Amino acid sequence: MDSNLQIISGQFRGRKLLLPPNARPTQNRAREALFNMLDSGIVDPVAEFMVWDAFAGSGAFGIECLSRYPLSKVLFTDVAWSSISTVRANLGALAIGRRAEALHRDAIPAIQQFVDMVDLVFVDPPYAQANLGYAFVKRFGRAVRKGVILIWEQDLDKASEPDTKKWKILRDKTYGRARFLILQRI
Repeated sequence: MDSNLQIISGQFRGRKLLLPPNARPTQNRAREALFNMLDSGIVDPVAEFMVWDAFAGSGAFGIECLSRYPLSKVLFTDVAWSSISTVRANLGALAIGRRAEALHRDAIPAIQQFVDMVDLVFVDPPYAQANLGYAFVKRFGRAVRKGVILIWEQDLDKASEPDTKKWKILRDKTYGRARFLILQRI
């Protein structure tokens, strides 16, 4: 589906992204604000690191990483075939090459498979299934190494708190209906 969703900055700035059916993408302004927070010292833009866009949808978050951070690699997962097809189409239009992989996987069981390889994780399950985000963050927090950054987007009306014995809250910001928690494993 055509949309107004676009890449905000970097190599692919201004490129439009396709959306899967029934998608609720993070709006451009909210994504821009989120990346401004990341670029303010949380992420080293010239470092080599692995990103996991765990509930990928259109892949906008991971693709923004590929656009902004030239040494990043991104793993996209989603349970919906339509989302994985959309991510693959978006990646194909940008000629990303081997820096990205889109897999049809349920993010929560996939934690064990990917936990040791990722440095930055974006968690944005459907707002109607807020419990998925909480379950992911809880299980991921038990398995992940110290220092990993996790961005958890939540519906403000169904917001949950992370386990502060496992996660340090680096930022807690609200943009309209979206709440962004930027967490670091301690």
